[in-house]
Amino acid sequence: MKLATLRTADGTRAVRLDGGTLVDLGYADLGELFAQDDWRTQAAGASGTAYPVEGADFAPVVPNPSKVVCVGHNYTNHIKEMGRDLPDHPTLFPKFAETLLGANDDIAKPAETDALDWEVELAVVVGGKVRRAGERQAADAIAGFTVMNDISVRDWQFRTIEWTQGKIWEATTPVGPYVVTPDEVGGVRPALQVTTTVDGEVMQQDDTGTLLFDPVFLVQYISTVITLNPGDIIATGTPAGVGNARDPKVFLLPGQTVVTEITGLGACVNKVVAG
Repeated sequence: MKLATLRTADGTRAVRLDGGTLVDLGYADLGELFAQDDWRTQAAGASGTAYPVEGADFAPVVPNPSKVVCVGHNYTNHIKEMGRDLPDHPTLFPKFAETLLGANDDIAKPAETDALDWEVELAVVVGGKVRRAGERQAADAIAGFTVMNDISVRDWQFRTIEWTQGKIWEATTPVGPYVVTPDEVGGVRPALQVTTTVDGEVMQQDDTGTLLFDPVFLVQYISTVITLNPGDIIATGTPAGVGNARDPKVFLLPGQTVVTEITGLGACVNKVVAG
């Protein structure tokens, strides 16, 4: 299944993609849906109001997750381009719900930076409450996968050795358009092509099968630290090709369009505007 949260005149609605229509699932958003123990059955069987896909206004797939946990240094090529050693453990940092955008929303470049960078990421969406998950429990807790563009404000990120202040700028992180269940993408450890283009020029291209720490392991690891709730999002890291690692460095400017795409999941297509 491909599931989404749609903005409508009456508020957001959780929907399922059926051909050229989006079928209402009876919940305000996917976070509410995933909180139901039988969400898979409900999502597959729902037959509510149908909305057209054409012109759909997608909200973040989960508009208000209890947490967004991001992973750094998870593709070998990206680690090497940043001049670092391969890690023994995942590098984690948080985002907050206020950072999230819909898949086609504009990205407003903060006036405080000229170092706005792109990062295409496979994002895991949690579909069940888990703490200290074993491998099987972790796999079962994965509702599906989506696309995230972990937009980074590099000059703020590297003001200190801790990255968070460069990662949590309000309304800068597109996520969506769909949460795609594992059965549609080869399972809970998918090997999918990830790509970033800026005004049509390819900037990043890799395969999620090369992740150092795969989605199941990340659910296990993070749930050891803190409870993962339905609707929580785990961003699994970005491959080589970020603007900050180029010589000379290249950053996003107002008027440009950045597209982050993952095979089988869809794309976030976002115009950069002045903030």
